[in-house]
Amino acid sequence: MNRPVHVVVVAYNGEDALDRALESVRGEAPVTVVDNSQSDAVAAVCERRGARYLRTTGNLGFGAGVNAALREILDGEPCDVLLLNPDSVLPQGAIAKLAETLAADERAAAVAPAINYTTGSAQRVLWPFPSPAQAWLEAIGLARLDRHPQFAVATILLLRWEALQEVGLFDERFFLYSEETDWERRAHELGWHPVVRPDVVATHVGGATSEDPSRRERLFYSAQEIYIRKWYGSSGWLLYRLAVVAGAAVRAIVLPRPRRAGAARRLLIYLRGPCRVAAARH
Repeated sequence: MNRPVHVVVVAYNGEDALDRALESVRGEAPVTVVDNSQSDAVAAVCERRGARYLRTTGNLGFGAGVNAALREILDGEPCDVLLLNPDSVLPQGAIAKLAETLAADERAAAVAPAINYTTGSAQRVLWPFPSPAQAWLEAIGLARLDRHPQFAVATILLLRWEALQEVGLFDERFFLYSEETDWERRAHELGWHPVVRPDVVATHVGGATSEDPSRRERLFYSAQEIYIRKWYGSSGWLLYRLAVVAGAAVRAIVLPRPRRAGAARRLLIYLRGPCRVAAARH
């Protein structure tokens, strides 16, 4: 039988997008909104949509924001937890269908829907866990041959109660990005795996709550460094960084002009060190 589901949304301003996200829940599950922006407008949306409002003392980041809600939820009656980005919209009945899929696979730690951007293009939901070997496959253009275990992105992700109890909370060293990668890697080590429900198709704006794409890029690469150093140590980070630098250098030369600039930025960030760059621009 399906367990109750509790929805957790970590918000940072973006009250209009949040309103659409909460509307799409349609009262199918209780919702807690963790407000990292301490915004009265976000609080007003929560009151109007009947969501529990949890105001933080500062911008904790995504992982710590989720943890703020999880600490209370995991101390209560058993329920599965749906992480919902505030710039995402669920189709009708999505929560029940995701819960049904979770209940059908006793070793599934997490279930994600298929996700489309508002442009209509599909967002990739499953990715291989980052590793030095995976980075070198990507650098030489053989990423399609990667058969490493995969994780599901946390744009919309239903987490199993038992897995949360066993794996624990998110690692708060990750401010934004890679929190779910690390959590699912820990789950993988304990024999859990993710599942995708392809007939449930949600919508994701992508980056709608941030007005600074360059900052998102710096945070993404710094999160990659934290993840690789955590799981592979300094030597693994060196191998990973060399692979990224080599791949980005080639792409900065051979790619078409619009994509060349992105490869060049990546090259410069990895030459300087992603965490160092993120800290300098924070």
